[in-house]
Amino acid sequence: MSNSTKKAPSRSKTAQPTPALSIIKDIHRQTRRQYTAEEKIRIVLEGLQGEQSVAEICRREGLNTNIYYRWSKEFLEAGKKRLAGDTTREATAPEVQSIKAENEALKQLVAELSLENRVLKKSLRADD
Repeated sequence: MSNSTKKAPSRSKTAQPTPALSIIKDIHRQTRRQYTAEEKIRIVLEGLQGEQSVAEICRREGLNTNIYYRWSKEFLEAGKKRLAGDTTREATAPEVQSIKAENEALKQLVAELSLENRVLKKSLRADD
């Protein structure tokens, strides 16, 4: 059998990535830059102004153009909903956590004040 007729070993389409590739992907996901809402708005508005091309803005910001266009679409859709009077929005996880913490603190305060109120009422009755 000649070398030209040998078949390369076939790779299974369901083969799992090697552990090293998996680790690299995890590190990449964890170190990926997270843009704040203000940064996204600034970048989208720069693109809408048209003073620079979207490609230039994305290059400067280290951003894929697909991401820019997704943000732009979301920004314009949110504006359209707002102008139509739809003011509801989803709370972010940090907002929910903050509200839960505030709620817990308020419950604790109500419990303390109720207890103090009860103690004061009992002391007033004892004085009579």
